[in-house]
Amino acid sequence: MIRVGIGGWNYPPWRGTFYPKGLAQAKELEFASRALTGIEINATYHRLQKRDSFRKWADTAPDGFQFSVKAWQFATAKKNLAEGAPLMEKFLNSGFTALGSKLGPILWQFAPTRKFEAENFEAFFSLLPAELEGVRLRHALEVRHESFLVPEFVALACKHNAAIVLADSAKYPLIADATADFVYMRLQRTEERVATGYTSRALKQWAERAQTYESGDMPADLPSLSKGPAAKTKTKSAAAKAVKANRDLFVYFISGAKVRAPAAAQAMMELVAS
Repeated sequence: MIRVGIGGWNYPPWRGTFYPKGLAQAKELEFASRALTGIEINATYHRLQKRDSFRKWADTAPDGFQFSVKAWQFATAKKNLAEGAPLMEKFLNSGFTALGSKLGPILWQFAPTRKFEAENFEAFFSLLPAELEGVRLRHALEVRHESFLVPEFVALACKHNAAIVLADSAKYPLIADATADFVYMRLQRTEERVATGYTSRALKQWAERAQTYESGDMPADLPSLSKGPAAKTKTKSAAAKAVKANRDLFVYFISGAKVRAPAAAQAMMELVAS
């Protein structure tokens, strides 16, 4: 399934543009979760939330809807990532499993200054549980330094069935290799002058790419670190395993001209449904 959404739901400029005029703020999640198929919760990045809040959000959203949860910022801040284990555990036990079947992937975002160090990230991956309180966990990593543009990182992510976030960004590198049984996209180039954030041509292109990923393949027009003479054999083998089966897709319109994110998401939803 391809789920398409936005980051958060309480954003004043969406009132009167995305949300109907006069809609009570307390009703915004109810509206957004019926207009879209996914939301990335960003509040969890800044501070730990309460289990009751997650339970309330799950009760508000309809069946089939999923929330991705952005990991607490302090959980990925230690220079030696393994030293952050107590903070990771604190985040992991914060209650987001109360979302139940409406829990999408956990997004682990790293600072733009964080460089790839194989041993450091191997230790981090080893701390990621596949299940918690009877709820399956899926993990996505957003890395934002050029040093991650190497086949070794792709192989490591494949080994642990973790998705490398595909970021369409003017600031950060794009890693398009599928490394898990799902793909996580963060599309960050919305423009306010374009009513749908991205042009219709660009949206169609991203929708076609999403459908290609969903089918278990990889878009031919995106670069792959697991192909070519620089890639090691084990990297190729791991990547090959990651592209055999159909995948879930999570596509979020984040950053850029945020006011256009809901329109971009709704336009994308129409394209992937056709």
